[in-house]
Amino acid sequence: MAEFDVDAFVARFAARAKAVQERGIPPLEGDARRIFLASAQQDFTDYSLVADAEWELTPDALVLRFPLGTAD
Repeated sequence: MAEFDVDAFVARFAARAKAVQERGIPPLEGDARRIFLASAQQDFTDYSLVADAEWELTPDALVLRFPLGTAD
């Protein structure tokens, strides 16, 4: 197996999040438009979470830690 570049992996997710924000909305109406927008928001959230994650590479796993908000 080729060496896994975690930084490149995380960078791809950051690029995907940016692409979701910058892509246009196709000519959809009604429910199809709402579904498309909800899907785009979910994609952005998912990609952004991975892009912002702290990571650790252990001998048997890639561990991602996602920020869940501010700690009080």
